[in-house]
Amino acid sequence: MIENKTDAGVMIRLIHKAMLQHGVDVDEVFRRCGITEEYLAQEQLRTPHEAQVFFWEVLEDVSQDPDIGLHLGEYLPVFKGQVLEYLFLSSPTFGDGIRRGIAYQRLLSDAADMRLEIEGDMVCVTLNVATPAVRQIRHFSECFTLGLLKFLRFVTEGAFQPHRIDFEHRAPSSSQEHERLFGAEVRFEQPSMRMWFDAGLLSLPSAHAEPELLRLHEQLASQQIARLELQDVVSQVRRVIAELLESGEVSLEVVAQRLNIKPRTLRTRLSEANTNFNQVLAEFRCNLAKKLLAQTDESIDEIVYLTGFSEPSTFYRAFRRWVGMTPVEYRRQKRNES
Repeated sequence: MIENKTDAGVMIRLIHKAMLQHGVDVDEVFRRCGITEEYLAQEQLRTPHEAQVFFWEVLEDVSQDPDIGLHLGEYLPVFKGQVLEYLFLSSPTFGDGIRRGIAYQRLLSDAADMRLEIEGDMVCVTLNVATPAVRQIRHFSECFTLGLLKFLRFVTEGAFQPHRIDFEHRAPSSSQEHERLFGAEVRFEQPSMRMWFDAGLLSLPSAHAEPELLRLHEQLASQQIARLELQDVVSQVRRVIAELLESGEVSLEVVAQRLNIKPRTLRTRLSEANTNFNQVLAEFRCNLAKKLLAQTDESIDEIVYLTGFSEPSTFYRAFRRWVGMTPVEYRRQKRNES
């Protein structure tokens, strides 16, 4: 089970481009959400899936557009340049491509819960995400579905056409915009978010099918999934560190026991993720200390305790090594910036 679900960074980057195209005040949205250009530029960026709730609330408030998800979806660029695209294009048929896309859906989101069902001459793709809070966000559902529709039309060179779109959220006062943008019947307050299309599309041959490239793309997708699984271990270690930090009993052995694995196994898995226990612990303490100094009025002594240090002098030395300034200097700088 993946406890801290994340979305691929490409999702927020595509939304960013759509916001600029639509004329949304991007600076204000990013300021409120704590997003920076440096954050967006991270090579292997994964964003917290649950943050979708706050992100879309801010977007609606800043834009004052009750249909912001629908309208951003209209400006959303086609999803390109990722291994999922290559899997679709190098597969022999559209049906093979969509099955491979579903098999590797975690590359797009840990919360993805997409399934394919054939009912007579119709195909139903269930598009739900596993997180109930996000599933109820109308803006996310509509924008994501429009993005998926654009991608499916792209990989079929315009042949893909949905028959019907189902959404879980309540119906708006008018569905004319939905039908215009989706080009299909749109239903609301349905049991699941689904897209229906003609089963004949599954046998549509890909103009770019290439068996050797397909094998390479599947190998690459498998490697990326394996890397995400290693990051799961790092996330689990961070979670246990957070639980143990105030007690002061934070060690690789104790964390391994909590995770029900051998210390040597945990050490190996962290090494495979290009890190080690001491580095994960230091990064967690550093980030927690910076957050407490910048966003709270907690005393330094209390922050020393909350970050698991035995005495202030040890904390001061570690913080200066991490940040290049003392905790007092860091707090003063952050308050001057606000």
